[in-house]
Amino acid sequence: MAASLTGTCPTLDDGRRAVRFARTYDLPVERVWQFVTDAGELAHWFPSRAEIDPRPGGTITFGTDPDMPDSTGRVLGLDEPRHLSFEWGGDELRFDLEALDERRTRFTLTNVLQAADTAARNAAGWEVCLAALDAHARGERFEAPHAGPSALWKEFYDAYVEAGVPSGAPVPGLD
Repeated sequence: MAASLTGTCPTLDDGRRAVRFARTYDLPVERVWQFVTDAGELAHWFPSRAEIDPRPGGTITFGTDPDMPDSTGRVLGLDEPRHLSFEWGGDELRFDLEALDERRTRFTLTNVLQAADTAARNAAGWEVCLAALDAHARGERFEAPHAGPSALWKEFYDAYVEAGVPSGAPVPGLD
């Protein structure tokens, strides 16, 4: 059975490729904002430990991934509780939140890619990470690993490649 893909791979106005995902959570925007800014909340779903100095130009420290060296990024944009963007490993991550009403929030993650051939790999990884976030938002535990080579992303990767999403980049921990 083929994986059900939830991401898209748009070309942005400036010509860069991205992968984008949207979710709607039955939670107020302030709660969803915690999912993308609080280190304890990020630990439930983000693929690396991330500690954010939440101000434009602030530093983000990434670590604890056995297949990637610890690194830092920079906050590029912040409009609490609607937008956070930052650098990570040469890519740009954008989180946009829209309150649909007092109890529902549209969450959009856009991973602007430094290299187009990372699209299928990154999209597959975000599918698994966002499945962990979806479970966390429902108050459930996500039992499978959501990052690293043992994560259940290969089926998603193959489906993105079959859908024509650019691929071929090395996979940390496997290549």
